[in-house]
Amino acid sequence: MAEAISFLEPRADVLARRSAIVADLADLLAPECLIHEPRELVPFETDAFISYRRLPLAVALPRSTAEVAAVMKYCHRYGIPVVPRGAGTSLSGGAIPQEDAVVLGLSKMNRILDIDYANRTATVQAGVTNLHVSESVSADGFFYAPDPSSQLACTIGGNIGMNSGGAHCLKYGVTTNNLLGVKLVLTDGTVIDLGGKALDAAGYDLLGLVCGSEGQLGIVTEATVRLIAKPEGARPVLFGFDTSEEAGACVADVIAAGIIPVAIEFMDKPAIEICEAFAHAGYPLDVGALLIVEVEGSEAEMGDMLASIVAIARTHKVKTVRECQSATEAALIWKGRKSAFGATGRIADYICMDGTVPLSQLSHVLKKTAEIIDGYGLRVANVFHAGDGNMHPLILFNANDPEDAAKAEAAGNDILRLCVDAGGCLTGEHGVGIEKRDLMRHQYADVDLAQMMSVRAAFDPGWILNPSKVFPLDGRNTA
Repeated sequence: MAEAISFLEPRADVLARRSAIVADLADLLAPECLIHEPRELVPFETDAFISYRRLPLAVALPRSTAEVAAVMKYCHRYGIPVVPRGAGTSLSGGAIPQEDAVVLGLSKMNRILDIDYANRTATVQAGVTNLHVSESVSADGFFYAPDPSSQLACTIGGNIGMNSGGAHCLKYGVTTNNLLGVKLVLTDGTVIDLGGKALDAAGYDLLGLVCGSEGQLGIVTEATVRLIAKPEGARPVLFGFDTSEEAGACVADVIAAGIIPVAIEFMDKPAIEICEAFAHAGYPLDVGALLIVEVEGSEAEMGDMLASIVAIARTHKVKTVRECQSATEAALIWKGRKSAFGATGRIADYICMDGTVPLSQLSHVLKKTAEIIDGYGLRVANVFHAGDGNMHPLILFNANDPEDAAKAEAAGNDILRLCVDAGGCLTGEHGVGIEKRDLMRHQYADVDLAQMMSVRAAFDPGWILNPSKVFPLDGRNTA
């Protein structure tokens, strides 16, 4: 499996100058901000997509936008590839380096620069963790809406790179819907500001272009994000069904009825058992699928919305309806869901897909996913953001068995093709990275890819930023 995806051939001229490059970077950064000894580079050889590993040439850990600009200016001058890195939680191989690349990590840029309640914004450095933003404003009754499961560790810069979402994106949107501005360092070291505190910026929407660009257009060093007032109340409710197909059909009907809860999360039986064993959240174990539906507002608003959802669920033979009775119980319900990936990692190796499908296709895709997994003789635990059709099948396998690993990767590719064929797309929030790069032609025609690559090349003509990612290696437009 580790050699199934190719990388660009490392540049011999860069490798030959390794000692000189390290010495030059040492002139730009403090000693504690530069890593180059082989044993110290090991933690940076991969990310959460651990099937592929490459030891980088060096790791730069700048502490300011000025230092990021100095590193980029130097690497641009000599054509040295640069791989941006936040917390390394990427599930698509988005932060995996190459042997001739400098990893530019933003973990030392972790300060909240400004909280502006009048404009309901926060300006933060790119290395600030997702959860830290909400924690910093919680006491004043605000929060930052995007909440990926890795929010305890993942950083705002990485969230922008992959346009991350999370459980509450159904109501509040993903990163691009909550991002107002960024400070961006271009490949030649030029620093520009896109957007700001205003709700809309003049000119082309370059901010929308940068969000989700996977670190290929520039390095985000600061971001201005929306703050949202906490709702009057919030209540998660557990709905248990005999089958995944019934749960999926219920989700589609809830959204079709014009009801928008703050979140609708899905777990099938294997996922329920895995998460319950870890979190002891009180999930029902006698059901084949579970929905976590959270509503918010006043007591009257929540009651009305829940009554409508329960009525729809009953048409799909709902087996269990359980409302949480306390803040502690609500926290446990979400702990189980947000611990799903870690809890699964306790029992098996896995790869996580994140194709997205139209809600009307949920039941069909869930059924076909089970057939695909059975065909390969593997196991799967499905846990995902059902409200926006963002699938997260966790394909379980033995990473020490090359044949098993190859089957898991092939099954994952088949599931992603299924999502596209059902009218969806290859990725909802994890990004393309290297994982889905060679599947891009299944979703896009060559003319579509050429147009995207032209935009990328306009920002980075030398293609030094995050190479080997997003686009198929053959036929690249590097002009």
